[in-house]
Amino acid sequence: EVVFISCVGSREKEVEGGKGNEYCSRVCCMYIAKQAHLVTEHIPDANVTVFYTDVRAFGKGFEEFYWRVKEEGVNYIRRELADAIKVEKEANGKLRVKTISEGGTVEKEADLVVLATGIVPRKDVLDMVRKLKIMQSGDKFFLEAHPKLRPMDTLTDGIFIAGCCQAPKDIPDSVAQASAAASRVCSILSKDSIEVEPIIAEVNEAVCIGCGSCEEVCPFGAIELKEETMEFEELVLRTRKSNVNPALCKGCGACIPECPVGAMTQKQFTSAQIEAMLKEVGVTA
Repeated sequence: EVVFISCVGSREKEVEGGKGNEYCSRVCCMYIAKQAHLVTEHIPDANVTVFYTDVRAFGKGFEEFYWRVKEEGVNYIRRELADAIKVEKEANGKLRVKTISEGGTVEKEADLVVLATGIVPRKDVLDMVRKLKIMQSGDKFFLEAHPKLRPMDTLTDGIFIAGCCQAPKDIPDSVAQASAAASRVCSILSKDSIEVEPIIAEVNEAVCIGCGSCEEVCPFGAIELKEETMEFEELVLRTRKSNVNPALCKGCGACIPECPVGAMTQKQFTSAQIEAMLKEVGVTA
């Protein structure tokens, strides 16, 4: 008797011991189907049961393979994700699996219980985010610049992502994304020079009070406070002013509303320019 349990640590807001992962790990359903097929192939008299929440056979040939596994005798039993599934060890050394399905409480005695655990980011992902100046999604994976138009790019020029560092995915998807990322890298290395967007933040030093609010909110580390010293006959005046590194700034605009005195603006998108555009279409800022 072999029992597979899907969605262990996936699609759950809370798990025993802490917060769960609400996202789907995408690969578990088909990995279970593959392993169940291998069990029936190598142990013809084995009874294989799969406790599943939803079967997501989304890829090419996946649905057909899923039905093939069912025809081979694998028993799929739908369980409610909200109800905890219990695995208890019995005196004879076997395992007893208890859960609630659409037809009521189900119990299975098993020699082997296999858990399809969810895919999670690496433990050092935050360290990589800080070193590379890239963004994270709410699930703690690396965040792409745009999910449809720039799925391999990050908001840091020259850094591309591929595979499960971005989100859970299987081998074909990882290979396809890696090929696309390699192509993007080649498109950069083949050029003698690179054009960058001119839309970056700039500081009005006459207004800046050196509070450091913009430096704290900048996700790319493009702003730093620099001290300036002015010497007079009877005194020395030291001031702090924000300074924007144009090579690091991505023009996200996070620093602009954070400035308490309005010293931060964005080139080509100053407050005066935006107000003028709004005025032209009849909107009062």
